[in-house]
Amino acid sequence: MRNGRSKLAVLAAIPLLAAACSSGGDDGGNGSGGEGGDLSASLTGAGASFPDPLFQDWIYTYSNEVQPGVSVNYQSVGSGAGVEQFLEQTVDFGSSEQYLSEEDLATAAENRGCEAVQFPVVFGAVVIAFNNPDLDGLVLDAETIAGIYDREITTFDDPAIADLNPDLELPSDEIIPVHRSDSSGTTYVFSHYLSTEVDSWADKYGEGKELEWAEGLVGGQQNDGVAQGITQNPGGLGYVNQSFAQEADLSVASIVNEDGNPIEPTLDATIAASEEAEVPDNFQFAIDDIGGEGYPIAGSNWIFTYTCGYEQASADAIIDFWTWALTDEGAREVAGDLGYAPLGEGLTDRVIAELEKTNSQNDAGGDAEADAGE
Repeated sequence: MRNGRSKLAVLAAIPLLAAACSSGGDDGGNGSGGEGGDLSASLTGAGASFPDPLFQDWIYTYSNEVQPGVSVNYQSVGSGAGVEQFLEQTVDFGSSEQYLSEEDLATAAENRGCEAVQFPVVFGAVVIAFNNPDLDGLVLDAETIAGIYDREITTFDDPAIADLNPDLELPSDEIIPVHRSDSSGTTYVFSHYLSTEVDSWADKYGEGKELEWAEGLVGGQQNDGVAQGITQNPGGLGYVNQSFAQEADLSVASIVNEDGNPIEPTLDATIAASEEAEVPDNFQFAIDDIGGEGYPIAGSNWIFTYTCGYEQASADAIIDFWTWALTDEGAREVAGDLGYAPLGEGLTDRVIAELEKTNSQNDAGGDAEADAGE
């Protein structure tokens, strides 16, 4: 069935950390100062559209109810542009669905004069969506999705799709695949999934934020552009973050996972997938080979900061904002409402420890410009 915005009872099963917003301002801004907080800063961030609905909700609440002295301007420009702007030091923090590579980290250190910090803040599902309520719950697997985007499967009643949906009357409508036309972390998550599951896709297209797509596809800027492409083209089918599918009231496919189970992209299923992720100390990971009740096309969003170069007030605000977003019960509940899976308790503790490295080596920054995003 179509996903709604109702609060989901499954959140009760997520370990909720104690809200830090009651801690006051004695910690120099590194803990959420709460209503009437005394932090003052203007922050800029840019990157992925994947988490943008959640980030905008968080920013509004934080700036209006938690720290009125802090403004956060997050621009949803796509993961590729977010990484680029972060490395160019035109923003205070970057965001992407793909972690910074070793080459990116080396570039960051060379440009800034100190190390970058990166950490995940939320998990989410990439769904296959279409604007036909009769197809809600259509079962697809990696092979059929790859075939659709390779233009080998061009109609909904293709035998490969029919075999997966024996009880569903499929239309003969032409499928119009819609893809991201910008440099996109959502594309990375989508293409990484297909590359790990379908050898022919790995050989022909591979994985990345940008691909050389087959002819006959429709491109859209950011997740909302893909959602528009789906709704504006009869037979439109595309990959978007779950929240955008919810917002546009699009039908979504159930995807066959590693254990052969067709899984609807629900919050439960995203949580189940995230729990299978092995997260190393450097936070460079992917969510692969998902079985059980887990939804198989899942990814994380990373935030990037620096260990030097900020005015202390800005560094305090960066740490405070993301600590609040990760630990506040209301912020975590909003994530679930929008279809994102908050981090588990143990991972949250690790992430906050990493986050607190922001500006920790400020003296090492040498000539690094303070507040690069201002």
